[in-house]
Amino acid sequence: MFAIKPLNPQFDALISDKIKQKTKPLGALGLLEPLAQHLVKILSQQIENEDEFLGFQPMINQPTLIVFAGDHGVAAQGVSIAPSEVTAQMLANFVAGGAAINVFCNQLGWQLEIADCGTLTKVRNAGIRDCRLGDITEPLNQHRAMSTEQVQQGFSNAKQLVLELKSSGCNTLALGEMGIGNTTSAAAIMAAMLELPASECVGKGTGVSDEVVARKVKVVEQALLLHKAQLDNPVTLLAALGGFEVVHIVGAMLSAAEQQMVVLVDGFICTAAALVAIAINPDVKAYLIFAHSSNEQGHCKMLAHLEVRALLQLELRLGEGTGAALSLPLLQSALGFYNKMASFADAAVDDVV
Repeated sequence: MFAIKPLNPQFDALISDKIKQKTKPLGALGLLEPLAQHLVKILSQQIENEDEFLGFQPMINQPTLIVFAGDHGVAAQGVSIAPSEVTAQMLANFVAGGAAINVFCNQLGWQLEIADCGTLTKVRNAGIRDCRLGDITEPLNQHRAMSTEQVQQGFSNAKQLVLELKSSGCNTLALGEMGIGNTTSAAAIMAAMLELPASECVGKGTGVSDEVVARKVKVVEQALLLHKAQLDNPVTLLAALGGFEVVHIVGAMLSAAEQQMVVLVDGFICTAAALVAIAINPDVKAYLIFAHSSNEQGHCKMLAHLEVRALLQLELRLGEGTGAALSLPLLQSALGFYNKMASFADAAVDDVV
């Protein structure tokens, strides 16, 4: 369903040399330098020859952030600080422009898309895309969260949305989520994918008590035992442990990589989705940029497993794609210095490399 091309390294040396020749000591712009290298490599994949590349100025075009929302049956077991009804209430808040993600998108220049992937209460609003796979998933410690057919439909929904955004000129996609109970789902996915104990994967989410954390650990342990036979395949694992919004995030990552777009990954839930996407097609990883390391205890372990370094460390634990949204100025700055900063030769400055 997703034909992802490995990143072509044909211009790697040219990109690296251009960065090295900027009027600065070698490596003086720190992590902005490998970020620029990564971004330019992704954004230049459609260029066929060196002459065309030498005149190329890579830009972030129509950056779009999608918040995928879905409800989790496991929320009824007291693993969250709020009931499932809050998911739909927050969808209404997104549409009204009152959430943190609205503030950051408006401030920084993101286009914001909201997708209902399956909430207990349907919010009828023209500003919400209907990607519903159902009203709510099954409790993952009692049943499979959903069918594999629902997983495939979620992939199809996500692909259609990404293709629409791509055709409108978007080349940079950020992914966020909203769903009461989804840190439990993400912790279960993490535990299964990394073969770690539930206690090392479950955290406080948006701020639950130690008692609730213990309950979440038990729920994840039950789910891993129940679905043991389904965990070797990423699609059946996603059906067993995932959420409707998580399925769409996985599909959006794979589809955006297929379109050779830059993909910004948000926090704990989105990184769990990235684990699944990479298991489905390892070539997706090269298109992913990890925006931040969240305050959820398992997130840094996932980042370490993936051998990636996040751009920001702000101790965020909100979700919604807020960390991904906040990283956009870093991408723009990386491309800004790459495109506009003088070289030693241009500025008639002695080379200090």
